[in-house]
Amino acid sequence: MPIIYSLFIRHFLHSVMERCSSIELRQSLMKMFFFLLLSLFTTIVINILIPILIFKTSPLPISSSSSSSPFSLLTTSHIYLPSDIISLYYSSQQHHDLQTQYQERELVEKKRTYTKDHSQQKNISNDLRQEAETALHSALNLITSNKFKKARKVFEHALNLDPYNSDILVEYGQFLEHHHKDLISAEHFYTRALIKQPTNIRALEFIKRTLPLVEEIDQKYFNFIDNILKEFYRIPDTNPYLRRAKRDAYYLHIYHSNGIEGNTLNLRETQYIIETRLAIGGKSLIEQQEVLGLDLALQYVNCTLVNRLGSITLEDILEIHRRVLGFVDPIEAGQLRKEQVYVGSFIPPTANEVSEYLDDFLKWLNSLEDTRDLHAIELAAIAHYKFVYIHPFIDGNGRTGRLLMNLILMKFGFPPIIIQKSERFIYYSYLDQANDGDVRPLIRFIAKCTERTLKEFIHQSQPTKNLRQDLRLNDDNDNGRNFIEERVIIIE
Repeated sequence: MPIIYSLFIRHFLHSVMERCSSIELRQSLMKMFFFLLLSLFTTIVINILIPILIFKTSPLPISSSSSSSPFSLLTTSHIYLPSDIISLYYSSQQHHDLQTQYQERELVEKKRTYTKDHSQQKNISNDLRQEAETALHSALNLITSNKFKKARKVFEHALNLDPYNSDILVEYGQFLEHHHKDLISAEHFYTRALIKQPTNIRALEFIKRTLPLVEEIDQKYFNFIDNILKEFYRIPDTNPYLRRAKRDAYYLHIYHSNGIEGNTLNLRETQYIIETRLAIGGKSLIEQQEVLGLDLALQYVNCTLVNRLGSITLEDILEIHRRVLGFVDPIEAGQLRKEQVYVGSFIPPTANEVSEYLDDFLKWLNSLEDTRDLHAIELAAIAHYKFVYIHPFIDGNGRTGRLLMNLILMKFGFPPIIIQKSERFIYYSYLDQANDGDVRPLIRFIAKCTERTLKEFIHQSQPTKNLRQDLRLNDDNDNGRNFIEERVIIIE
């Protein structure tokens, strides 16, 4: 039978070709015939042979029962798909949506966050939480009785017991807004409530009303500081009083910046070491080396980096740190840490993440697109916070971060500011608030320091009626009380 069919087909084709008088037509028909045969063969291979081979060689079971392997081809528990997609076969639009979601997830995973991981915070016991809620109700009752001072103390007690309770944060913010007219603090507590509970309806409602007002207040304060800066620039550089004030500020910066980190040398001892390069008997050699290191780092910033054009680079930061820590720990100076460090209850990024964090930080810092809408003080404060959050070195992060902050301020025409030793606890508290998600209290603190620095320069640059003028350097003792150490300068 197959032979008869083949002869019949051959005879049919032969008769057809004899009837065709054109050679081109014959060739076209032959090509069409072979193409049809090839298509038929390909279809058979794809639809029948390949699936059989795949199923026979697959190591995974294809049973659809729930007791099958968790990595079964017919189960989707290991695949990150939206809940509304229940089939592995989806349209091109669904494919596009999935691809977009994967890209967004990848970006989120790569994005460097600069806040605490709140999931790592200690859980508050039920007893403390219940006591905090009782204190909240007591505070609300005191408000209805017009006992506002007591109510504020009870609110603060409740927050000490449960500092991340959204209800307490919102109610305390309402109390500060309506009874103390403290809009900035109220908005801060609303923000903290939203950080802990982003869906808190009351906090969302209140912050929608207060945030524009607070932003307007902050902008007015920046404008006020800009006007003081203009007044400062009206003073000629040749003014002898201003020159002396700048020199004194140099010693003050080294004294206070080291003092924040626990250095016990007083201002006169700090100045003596800088001017003579001699050691003081009976004093810690390491603390005296810290003075020499910060002196070199400050000179490097003032003489090399401020007037240099271009971006701030990783090498600049390493060079600053190499001088800050060079006399104390030459091995670690200018080297990124290779181990995990802990700052109180705060855990900075791991050593393996430091380089990536610094790369992202420097891209942000040198990006005009990301920073063009920020005031110079905002940029400097946020950069300082991001840097100390990363904590890239074993030691010297605070001093290096404050030098970096002042470098940014000086590049925008501001004088370097001083965070005083007596302010270290409130300074740390603002860094903690930034860790909790709100960096604006730190920005306002740096703005206050900038205002104070400008006003002190302007005040000290004005001549007096006397031929003798006492230029005083603010100093702080170990108890945090301010006192004055005089340096009497005879002005001819």
